Amino acid sequence: MSFTLREHSQETLDVGAKKYHYYSLPKAAQQLGDIARLPKSMKVLLENLLRWQDEDSVTAEDIQALVNWQKNAHADREIAYRPARVLMQDFTGVPAVVDLAAMREAVNRLGGDVAKVNPLSPVDLVIDHSVTVDHFGDDNAFEENVKLEMERNHERYVFLRWGQKAFNRFRVVPPGTGICHQVNLEYLGKSVWFEEQDGKAVAYPDTLVGTDSHTTMINALGVLGWGVGGIEAEAAMLGQPVSMLIPDVVGFKLTGKLRPGITATDLVLTVTQMLRKHGVVGKFVEFYGDGLVDLPLADRATIANMAPEYGATCGFFPIDDVTLNYMALTGRDQAQIDLVEAYAKQQGMWRNAGDEPIFTSTLALDMADVESSLAGPKRPQDRVSLPDVPAAFAASNELEVNHSRPASKSVSYVDEDSGDSYTLDEGAVVISAITSCTNTSNPSVLMAAGLLAKNAVERGLQRKPWVKASLAPGSKVVSDYLAAAQLTSYLDRLGFNLVGYGCTTCIGNSGPLPDNIESAIKEGDVTVGAVLSGNRNFEGRIHPLIKTNWLASPPLVVAYALAGNMKVNMHTDPLGQDKAGNDVYLKDIWPSPEAIAESVQKVTSDMFHKEYAEVFYGTPEWQQIKVSEAATYDWDEGSTYIRLSPFFDDMEKAPKPVEDIKGARILAILGDSVTTDHISPAGSIKADSPAGRYLLAHGVEPKDFNSYGSRRGNHEVMMRGTFANIRIRNEMVPGVEGGYTKHYPSQEQLAIYDAAMKYQAERIPLAVIAGKEYGSGSSRDWAAKGPRLQGVRVVIAESFERIHRSNLIGMGILPLEFPAGVTRKTLGLTGEERIDVTELTQLKPGGEVTVILHYADGREVSLATRCRIDTGNELTYYQNDGILHYVIRNMLN
Repeated sequence: MSFTLREHSQETLDVGAKKYHYYSLPKAAQQLGDIARLPKSMKVLLENLLRWQDEDSVTAEDIQALVNWQKNAHADREIAYRPARVLMQDFTGVPAVVDLAAMREAVNRLGGDVAKVNPLSPVDLVIDHSVTVDHFGDDNAFEENVKLEMERNHERYVFLRWGQKAFNRFRVVPPGTGICHQVNLEYLGKSVWFEEQDGKAVAYPDTLVGTDSHTTMINALGVLGWGVGGIEAEAAMLGQPVSMLIPDVVGFKLTGKLRPGITATDLVLTVTQMLRKHGVVGKFVEFYGDGLVDLPLADRATIANMAPEYGATCGFFPIDDVTLNYMALTGRDQAQIDLVEAYAKQQGMWRNAGDEPIFTSTLALDMADVESSLAGPKRPQDRVSLPDVPAAFAASNELEVNHSRPASKSVSYVDEDSGDSYTLDEGAVVISAITSCTNTSNPSVLMAAGLLAKNAVERGLQRKPWVKASLAPGSKVVSDYLAAAQLTSYLDRLGFNLVGYGCTTCIGNSGPLPDNIESAIKEGDVTVGAVLSGNRNFEGRIHPLIKTNWLASPPLVVAYALAGNMKVNMHTDPLGQDKAGNDVYLKDIWPSPEAIAESVQKVTSDMFHKEYAEVFYGTPEWQQIKVSEAATYDWDEGSTYIRLSPFFDDMEKAPKPVEDIKGARILAILGDSVTTDHISPAGSIKADSPAGRYLLAHGVEPKDFNSYGSRRGNHEVMMRGTFANIRIRNEMVPGVEGGYTKHYPSQEQLAIYDAAMKYQAERIPLAVIAGKEYGSGSSRDWAAKGPRLQGVRVVIAESFERIHRSNLIGMGILPLEFPAGVTRKTLGLTGEERIDVTELTQLKPGGEVTVILHYADGREVSLATRCRIDTGNELTYYQNDGILHYVIRNMLN
């Protein structure tokens, strides 16, 4: 077997009147060996390697290793994977485009051709993360929020419009259109991609990487895709392969059907809990079993979406009749659907009844066992059965954040509109949001929410006055089908008016609570709750004043708005009283399966055709944005949104040798499950924070601060907001919440940014120490960029989440793992120690790295840490001071 394997496997496929060329897996298997029981997701990888075989980045041995994976369902081999396309949202997309523009400046300065800095793969950027729920609860909320979004983000949108013109293969979906994952699922995703090459139509699986961790939602459509950091995505779009180890694949067998009253959200919370317990970090999960026959694609999408929450690289659903039916419903043309069916069957990627692929390990779930659930109070994997929520909330009062609190509190406040007095009790639900990508692709749960609202209104129920309710669908199609089912008015009457088409509450764009509610929470120190239909509920993410956050299905989001308190037992306590004063319970207004099914029938292909006909067009305001035609961006020195990043300022044509780290100080000592939300700036900007002080100094009023996410194109704001989360706990300053540390040897307590700048002035490198699962959560590239700009050279943790580990390397930061059984606690670290990391010129992927700890009392401890640079490509990136530096040098050479 040799380089001829690629040529040997070429075949043609006639579909209708069109002939497609493709690389045949059955033909390749004649030389490689039987692949019938290879997981379908691995067949996608196999085709990718076969198509890109060049005996340089992809060798015959790589291809054979993937086939041989079947022997042990495991392989320790690095492969170079090339996805067909890249998907971005604006929070992560803006800094990526800033980097591309900065790369053009660097290439220009070093004498290269700026035209080489262009995407080589198709890139779609969907502006969906910039709308904030400022206005809610009335018919004008959507228009007012969009107006504010355009005003606040004008500079960013000018920049993205320039990028749209300046870069090839780069499309922008304007604001107010939908969430990137739903636009991807309903419109962009093809399941099987094809393009003209040398006059031939070449077909291959649709694959992608995305700059949002929930890119995995597209796996429901049989499209292999997952989230990467913006840094890695930039490299992919510039022609660099994604370097990865051949993954383990965990099979998840689904049987049976959900019982009436049980939703896809309940299912996904159960699956998330099971997979987190099983341990799937860095692995593929592939769903199989006869239960898939009756599992709608929208339900599959809900499960695939939350792969980051269960920790997997992706949660893959093979192509079958359900896939084709969904493609037809969402308006894909028949020729594309016929190609998907013919190609998947020809390549052995089609799901057949009774399929039992080889898996590394397996789990099984009878869907009839799933029960109604929420997840909380601060992690998506912490599922709680619906009747147990009051006890779970009570237990949350024992959390560290509330350790000094009395058992229960309440405070009176006056409603601003009515003038009536109310009591805000412990457990009050102050945000109830149908939001985010997880459920808003799913007609059954949205129709259930609308029907529950209808039943509630007809019984005379209302949401409690302290609840901020909102509806932020992932696509305009949702509004169409809710209107067709005549449910919109009932949601509106309960305050669930449309607030925007975008990612809102789930990413911290929940907007302010009414002043009287915020004042009451602060005055009474009341622990309140938020209930949302999203996928993230980490501390400090939803709203700074809300300490307990709960994930729930859309109908339960509506139910909690009616109940108004987390201490209400939905099985035994009434939600309120009807017009005659009789108690009304959840079971009284929960819609029947027949009513939900009848409403779902209102969803038609015409809705998708209508909404996606002008998906790239945008509003008149978007169209009227004037931009330069220049190949390089005209940077505005006065801008507080978009600034030329400094990452390439000192770059030379050739990399310098890697130097050992000597005498590093510890910037922070952090515990387990520190998320990228804790590290990277997210949510609102406080006036008294380093970032707030910067904006004030530049003439920005607090009301115009906008969010950290919207300012990701300004490194000055972002480096000041790194490690500034109000809930982060640095063990160097016990008992203190927020982004503080101690500067040594002065022992002065400072904001982490201020201490970092002081160390930088002293030319002292920095280290971060952490526990397990460091960097879990969203694929935030600023969680690596910010520490880099603060001077962090090394992170030593017990374990890393996949995307963040990759991002650290991409920014030239070394990730090291403590030896087994060794932790910051067993070492007795206080932050006063100094750290040496030696022999870095001899780094090997996965090898040992010596770390020497110098204690304040003169002791020295030497540790053999594990290098978490996992592949040869990653080592090359690290040796070049980062992945983008490597790409620039390739362009110059």
